[in-house]
Amino acid sequence: MKNIDLAADYIKRCGARLMALKTLYEHKSWPDVVRESQEVVELALKALLRKQGIEFPRIHDVSAILKAKAELLPKSIQKDLDKLCRISKSARRDREIAFYGTEDLSPLEFYASEDAKKAMEDAKFVVNSVKAAID
Repeated sequence: MKNIDLAADYIKRCGARLMALKTLYEHKSWPDVVRESQEVVELALKALLRKQGIEFPRIHDVSAILKAKAELLPKSIQKDLDKLCRISKSARRDREIAFYGTEDLSPLEFYASEDAKKAMEDAKFVVNSVKAAID
């Protein structure tokens, strides 16, 4: 892991994506808010890991790595680690369904405004936590 400065890039892009979530929400595109929120969560947590010099594989849920390397994380992150990991796991579970659906499930019919709102709030929490910890 050579370029820890990418962490700032990731966080900046998370900010732009959070604004995009508002637009998707205003257009009542609930599954897209859920899907894009997952990407924001993933990018923010990978910014945290990168800033700490912790290698991570190309996977969507890094909660296991966060837990395994908890002692290397900032104290502010350690206190919220369980919540951050829960958000990451939950967002990962919805990732594909929100985007593709299934043979018996249409994303536009399955996801509701409450799902989108929760996903967006979780994404904001993760970004704000990571930003505060690495700034």
